Amino acid sequence: MDGGRAIETGSFERFAGACALLAAAAGLAYSISFVVYLHNGSRAAAYGDALLLLAGGVLSIAVFCALYGRLRAVEEGFALLGFVLAIAGALGAALHGGYDLANLANPPSALASDVPSSTDPRGLGTFALTGAALAVAGWLIVRGRVLPVRLGQLALVGAVLLVYVYLGRLVILDPKDPALLAAAAAVGFVVNPVWFAWLGLLLWRRPRVDALPSAAT
Repeated sequence: MDGGRAIETGSFERFAGACALLAAAAGLAYSISFVVYLHNGSRAAAYGDALLLLAGGVLSIAVFCALYGRLRAVEEGFALLGFVLAIAGALGAALHGGYDLANLANPPSALASDVPSSTDPRGLGTFALTGAALAVAGWLIVRGRVLPVRLGQLALVGAVLLVYVYLGRLVILDPKDPALLAAAAAVGFVVNPVWFAWLGLLLWRRPRVDALPSAAT
């Protein structure tokens, strides 16, 4: 007779859920710190920006690993594509934060303020690649309904805003441009924190259950 048993992949998903909640808080704090820096150029706010960007990038790696585990059942190829884009975006954000932190801790003798970050130029990873990853994830969530559809729809909104912010930083350059600032505020103060917090609660409360291969006896 064939038999099998289910295993709960709860420990990692709860860990990822906690990381998502922390990433939501870090993202919101980063947005606040960035607004403060834009207004007064505070060195403390610059340090806060760098540390929070670094922390948010590292935390989101675990989150996207868990999300891939959920979405691969919908369509593994696209889930893997979204995962790779997400990891590239997370590492880009973390490296950007680390680059800024290194320059703050030991300022170089000469550093032009208008030169793009060599690790994440104009937010290529932080905004563009992360936006592309959210677009894939949102589409898979809506299509497969392995998570709430509205979570997928929110991811799609975040994707549009992030890509717009990247293009704006690439072309407009001025972070105080009203349209660019509005998009950045929407994603930084609302969409990003809500999405990560919502996903974090789902991962924490509803861990995935997998079935072990059945054995013939």
